[in-house]
Amino acid sequence: MKFTGTDKYVATDDLMLAVNAAITLERPLLVKGEPGTGKTMLAEEVARALGLKLIQWHIKSTTKAHHGLYEYDAVSRLRDSQLGDERVKDIRNYIDKGKLWEAFTADDKLVLLIDEIDKADIEFPNDLLQELDRMEFFVYETGETIKAKQRPIVIITSNNEKELPDAFLRRCFFHFIKFPDKETMQEIVDVHFPGLKKELVKEAMEVFFQIREVPGLKKKPSTSELLDWLKLLMAEDIPPEALRSKDATTAIPPLYGALLKNEQDVHLFERLVFMSRREGR
Repeated sequence: MKFTGTDKYVATDDLMLAVNAAITLERPLLVKGEPGTGKTMLAEEVARALGLKLIQWHIKSTTKAHHGLYEYDAVSRLRDSQLGDERVKDIRNYIDKGKLWEAFTADDKLVLLIDEIDKADIEFPNDLLQELDRMEFFVYETGETIKAKQRPIVIITSNNEKELPDAFLRRCFFHFIKFPDKETMQEIVDVHFPGLKKELVKEAMEVFFQIREVPGLKKKPSTSELLDWLKLLMAEDIPPEALRSKDATTAIPPLYGALLKNEQDVHLFERLVFMSRREGR
């Protein structure tokens, strides 16, 4: 079972090596990188390439570890007991299975994505140590132990918003997705827009990488934002001439709202353009 990338996902050699190492070691693959570098999509494409089902657990700031295991609805059971409902005799009727329970009890091997784990509080990773290590957990309400029938391929993503505990990191195989260089970015664009004019792509890429190099940007534009921008340039039929030879510090690119996502960066960009024009007089 080897991952070699797909027709929709450009995977570098070191990324493919990391995925396959995690599969061989049967350890979670912890993937970090800038937002928009394809971390979530990686899990989707690993599942597609290997012909496996994908279960996605998207983490929020309010997510607790037990949400991934199960939740016991005591309030509903109390209400039903007051109404004389026969369902109260079986406590299993009031247990909502989480994503880990679903993954562990699947008959076939699958891919489990734990997406943006750094959004939860600092105790979240520690609370999942045993479950991800031993691939089992105990259900106190029923007295049963849920064990994984087939050890899933676990992919965990993080935007590096907070540090993860050492004990958790020890149990993972780690990979940092570097921001694509121009050559790799060209491959990614070709995958998403195979028929796009090479001249337009060339000029757009020049502007894109110039913007990323502007000092002081709060949020640098990402790969996904470049793809959105290219889609808009095509939709609006913007010619390559509108982008050609426009230094990012001397002209604001058309449809820049696809690349700059907060007012601080827009104001910074406008100031740089204004100062550059004054110096050029």
